[in-house]
Amino acid sequence: MQTNQLKRQHKNKKARQIGRAGQRGKTSGRGTKGQNARAGHKKRPEIRDFIKRLPKMRGRGKNLNTTIQSKPTVLNLRDLKVFSAGETVSPTTLLAKKLIGKNDFLKGVKILSLGVAPAKIFVEGCAVSTGAKKAIEEAGGTIK
Repeated sequence: MQTNQLKRQHKNKKARQIGRAGQRGKTSGRGTKGQNARAGHKKRPEIRDFIKRLPKMRGRGKNLNTTIQSKPTVLNLRDLKVFSAGETVSPTTLLAKKLIGKNDFLKGVKILSLGVAPAKIFVEGCAVSTGAKKAIEEAGGTIK
């Protein structure tokens, strides 16, 4: 290796600008005159006025704590009196007996304990509360 073949490990640093558009010197990169060139310059952001006029209904509405997941349709034990002993209660049978609508069928169904359980019914594909589960099992029914 010869001295004319040597290469630097680090390139030269570029000289810092000091002139008219540099960061220190004459106008220090602020241009000339005007509100922006003055010390402590702060312009009021105009868009803030428009944002403040908007109602506070951005995002998910007024209550951000509400769940995104849709809640199931609620049925009580007293609503199941149309079922006779030995029948199965499922979203399809509830839809056939017009206890729920098509949209409710898609959301899912939950059975609550209000009322008396009909004699020996079989529940499939529905969420059941603990009180309703106890009442159905006491009447001789089962839950899957």
